[in-house]
Amino acid sequence: MRRVWLSFVAAAALSLAEGSAMAAHPTADAQFKAIYSREWAWRKAQLLVDDDDTGGPIEAHLPDVSAKAQGLRLAYWTKTLGELDRIKPAELSKGAQVDYAVYRAQIVSLLNAQKFREWEKPLNSDSYFWGDLAGESRETFKTEADYKNFLTQLNEVPRYFADETDNMRAGLARGFTPPKVTLQGRDATIAAVAEAKDPKDTTFYKPFVDMPAAIPAAEQAALRAEAIKTIAEKVIPAHQALLKFMREDYLPHAQESLAAEAMPDGKAYYQSKILEFATVDLTPDQIHQIGLSEVARIHTEMLQAMKDSGFSGDFPAFLTFLRTDKRFYAQTPDELLKDAAFIAKEFDGKAGTWFGHLPRSRFAITPVAPEIAPYYTAGRGGPGVYLVNTYDLPSRPLYALRALTLHESAPGHAFQIPLAAENKAQPEFRRRSYISAYGEGWALYCEQLGDEMGMYPTPYDRFGMLSYQMWRAARLVVDTGVHHMGWSRQQAQGYLRDNTALSEREITTEVDRYISWPGQALSYYLGELQIEKARAKAEKALGPKFNIRAFHDAVLELGSVPLPVIDARIDRFIAEGGKGPYPDEE
Repeated sequence: MRRVWLSFVAAAALSLAEGSAMAAHPTADAQFKAIYSREWAWRKAQLLVDDDDTGGPIEAHLPDVSAKAQGLRLAYWTKTLGELDRIKPAELSKGAQVDYAVYRAQIVSLLNAQKFREWEKPLNSDSYFWGDLAGESRETFKTEADYKNFLTQLNEVPRYFADETDNMRAGLARGFTPPKVTLQGRDATIAAVAEAKDPKDTTFYKPFVDMPAAIPAAEQAALRAEAIKTIAEKVIPAHQALLKFMREDYLPHAQESLAAEAMPDGKAYYQSKILEFATVDLTPDQIHQIGLSEVARIHTEMLQAMKDSGFSGDFPAFLTFLRTDKRFYAQTPDELLKDAAFIAKEFDGKAGTWFGHLPRSRFAITPVAPEIAPYYTAGRGGPGVYLVNTYDLPSRPLYALRALTLHESAPGHAFQIPLAAENKAQPEFRRRSYISAYGEGWALYCEQLGDEMGMYPTPYDRFGMLSYQMWRAARLVVDTGVHHMGWSRQQAQGYLRDNTALSEREITTEVDRYISWPGQALSYYLGELQIEKARAKAEKALGPKFNIRAFHDAVLELGSVPLPVIDARIDRFIAEGGKGPYPDEE
């Protein structure tokens, strides 16, 4: 099964000095290590996290998502938190104290998800469990064992779908569903399989079309025959049952209200999502005000970029011009993909000036799969891949492509995530983690860093970057507006329409994502602000000793961490005179 990038975990790398300090506290450190080692091994088995840094062998099974399994997870993480709380952090070594802080926050997030029964809502407008399974068929299958394991998974689809359907039915009964309006049309992604006339036409058969030459021809034929039979007898009927449930029960009765605070125990639920995604103790009102302030600031910069372009009209007219002039849009999917590839290679030529330590991992640039593209974001990046959405090209402006590419590829997600995975000095639970506030904050910081790197050669490109900054600042306003202040969908759409250059399709898709995924939209801009604040502090304290490569290496060396950990790391960076973690590469 493909990698599960956990959104709850984060970590900070141990230096050699901290390793020496650890030996001075063997009892507390050993107790702590025993707890997290045991829990991490258990969690990997529960969630089927693969063992390879870039997506290892295909798992032989689908996870157990039944109510019984969820209850066991609740009990296990409750026990783990109790064990952690019996440890006195002051008795840990310095490095282990950092580990303890981030690990405890991780367990709290996992436990909160169980307490609020998040598993009864295994979908939103952007992602859904059946889509994740279909995504398996786009993984690279390398061995005969991979194919056999995938066939085992396909045989388990009826069980897996039945358990998820039971979970959704329980959520439906207590008013815990994504808002109905955000789910419109999502049943089409199920229907694409459920209504298939030939198993070979489904996405699940794709891995069997071109198989590795190392697998004997006779075995290939046998695997293909088994795949056709399993898809026909197990996968398609399971999708048919799910489609019937969605159309007859779930979609008609999903909740009408939009706000997370309108859900069961809503205020506490929304605050738990703020903590999970933003990793800071801020109220919705505080976050809303930060958003309003930043929107006003960025708007001033956007007006200057508009002026620099030579446009003589007002701001609304400029947005209309950008949304309608054909010069700003690719005419073919290949043109969009090639432009993205050129931008990524342009950054490669600048990387050594801005970063001392580079990841070994490379990434591909590929289009978003057609079955999910209508509801997918403009792009998404991660280990080994930068996905570019080539659906509806008039909604994919080229003036924003540079900011998108820096965010999703390098030095953003396809750069930062592999760096964390490759850092063998960290415990596995830290290398294999992803927390939105850090990961999305870093990627958004990279968009703005592109201005310093000279990646925006025209006023239109720079306006695209500023529009993306505005988009993320506006999310603070929209997310809290919808989930705390009772905003309507139309009000949220109007706010993005008035303040950003996003296309109408992007506005609709993105607002539905924020509505159905409470709190996630807050992570981007709050994370960027934290990194910018840390950099400004280091620049002021170090003066001419400040080295941008060393600073970036220090931030990236952490892996994915809660935002307060960045502050602590940069305080140490300053105390050490601006020395980076990789001195030979400075």
